[in-house]
Amino acid sequence: MAAVALTLALGLTLAACSGDSNDKPSSSASASSSADAAADKAALAKVDVTWTDAATKPTITLPSKPFTVTTPVIDVREPGTGATIEEGQTVAINLAAVSGTDGSEQQDTYSTKPESVELSAAFVFHDELVGQKVGTRFVFAFPEQSEGAGTSVLAGEIVSAKSPPTPEPGVTKAAGEAITPDPSLPTVTLDADGKPTVTPVSTPAPTTLVAQTLIKGPGAPVTADQSLAVQYSLFLWDGTPVESSWDSGKPATFALNEVIPGWTEGLAGQTVGSQVLLVVPPDKGYGSSAQAKIPANSTLIFVVDILAAS
Repeated sequence: MAAVALTLALGLTLAACSGDSNDKPSSSASASSSADAAADKAALAKVDVTWTDAATKPTITLPSKPFTVTTPVIDVREPGTGATIEEGQTVAINLAAVSGTDGSEQQDTYSTKPESVELSAAFVFHDELVGQKVGTRFVFAFPEQSEGAGTSVLAGEIVSAKSPPTPEPGVTKAAGEAITPDPSLPTVTLDADGKPTVTPVSTPAPTTLVAQTLIKGPGAPVTADQSLAVQYSLFLWDGTPVESSWDSGKPATFALNEVIPGWTEGLAGQTVGSQVLLVVPPDKGYGSSAQAKIPANSTLIFVVDILAAS
């Protein structure tokens, strides 16, 4: 999913800039950290970004190479004129990213689809973006997240902000009429809470999208222009677990028209309350682009509980 891709691929979570220790920093450490942050802000201010229009990726010019920062840092360049962005909303962000090492392109959503992310307290730039307006343009950078990765520099533009759908009280998983699945598909097993695991099949992965309803919910059909609240688990075709919203303790929310085509096409028309097994071939997923724990050209298995739509 796009919101997950943004979090994992770019490392824009609270964990990216905080430690696990409960020890309070010394005054000298705090002063050093403040000085580093100020230096990073000053360095980012020298990055030149030229936007032309909302449909065209901006040009990012680094002041020197390599360009580095020691902590995630953001600089709002142009205020927006749209609706005010609120706490907890899901924002769609168009991004262009370059490597601080040599200026080479790392990411460009302007030619694909905006990334979506929830503005919760866990989002590292939460404080800077809540209260801004749709259309805001900004530059941000974060230090290397893995050995040899280097600093990444991104220019972003908020293209929409939507309040997330909210499940009815007590609704935590799919509920409705059980549907007998196609025996040629991976088998889904649920634990007591509803979190799924899958048993893979030995047959070759399908080359077309499969959307198998496992539980038929009683709610209204979902449309492609809605936002959803879901619980989902993602597996590779061989059954390897990749990620699961069940582990976070709360549903994921996203706009259905801002995610991979396999989700948009596979979930549109399903009813609220349903559980759906999606088998997503590469051309409906991430194609030839590797995504964190997802290798290039992967066929993906999703088990999705649709809890709410708005």
